[in-house]
Amino acid sequence: MTLRERRVREQAQRRQLILTTAREMAEAEGWDFVTTRRLAERIEYSQPVLYQHFKNKDAIVNAVALEGFTELTAALHAARLSSDDPQAALDAVARAYADFAARGPVLYEAMLTLDVGLEHSEAGTPQPLLTAFAEIRQAVEPVAADRDPDLVAEVLWSAWHGLATLTWGRRLRPDLTRERLAALTDILTGPAARTP
Repeated sequence: MTLRERRVREQAQRRQLILTTAREMAEAEGWDFVTTRRLAERIEYSQPVLYQHFKNKDAIVNAVALEGFTELTAALHAARLSSDDPQAALDAVARAYADFAARGPVLYEAMLTLDVGLEHSEAGTPQPLLTAFAEIRQAVEPVAADRDPDLVAEVLWSAWHGLATLTWGRRLRPDLTRERLAALTDILTGPAARTP
């Protein structure tokens, strides 16, 4: 291994250590308690070393969020491929989404609640966010009939996010999550949704 290859590997390892530690701190105490100073102390690096990798705390949270979208995509992809029946596959994707949000509410917050510069726009949307949305769209497309699958996917994603956020905030009973997801999918993609 060359000196340059070793430096690149060490930089990647430091970057990952920063992200992993930030995520652990947030899971223990919340994102408000993750500061570059506390993070530097925890990983025993100076703040300037952190700034070699990330401009500020928002950049760290942004990178954690992008990792989260990669993890979400894997969960949605596996769920979508779990059934040959399009409706069952979409139901599985909905459940996978809700389970992901419930399992990691702090990560989910970084991905979809905190304002850290992630946007779904025509220009500049980060690839992990696009890929996660593509999984939802692919699950929707077979049941969208004559409706715009992007629009249906956006509405479902919005509704899933609302359900996840309300459940996490203890505004909805968590024991009915699966029933709510099934009802929502049925309302938005079932036969009644297609009648004029």
